[in-house]
Amino acid sequence: MLERIANAVLFQLGWFACVVGGDSLWLLVPLLALVIHLLWISRWSDEGRLILSVVLLGTTVDSTLRWLGVFDFTEVAPLIPLWLMLLWALLATTLRHCLAWSASPWWLACVLGGLGGPLSYYAGSQLAGVQFPYGPGPTLVGIGLLWALLFPALHFMARRLASQTPR
Repeated sequence: MLERIANAVLFQLGWFACVVGGDSLWLLVPLLALVIHLLWISRWSDEGRLILSVVLLGTTVDSTLRWLGVFDFTEVAPLIPLWLMLLWALLATTLRHCLAWSASPWWLACVLGGLGGPLSYYAGSQLAGVQFPYGPGPTLVGIGLLWALLFPALHFMARRLASQTPR
């Protein structure tokens, strides 16, 4: 139980540091959260493939949304910023720990993704200065629909790519 609480706290600290700090020294906070997670809560051998896979999938999804004009970041680049990639890594650490309860039944992940995804993106946009060129309403509805599908897929990845059961 203590590990799940620590996992949730580490995720929230890392999330906040990413969206407030952007690509700055604040990125040391989510990196430290990842290290603490892998030393205390889990191990690289248990979750390394999951973390890398979620980062690759998330970078692809968000970079595609950026390319489609759904997100407007201040810096010009083909991919999403590093801080957003780190958010995906942090999210991966929660799938088998503090958010494991949302994996079953499958529709629970759909509901949590459909509601939590847009809320997280909206809060992040307000703190990080990310713009929604299509407007917040249509963008958040679209993100909600996407995350209603994406979050169950992430849980499926967590089941398939994890080498052992969580501690």
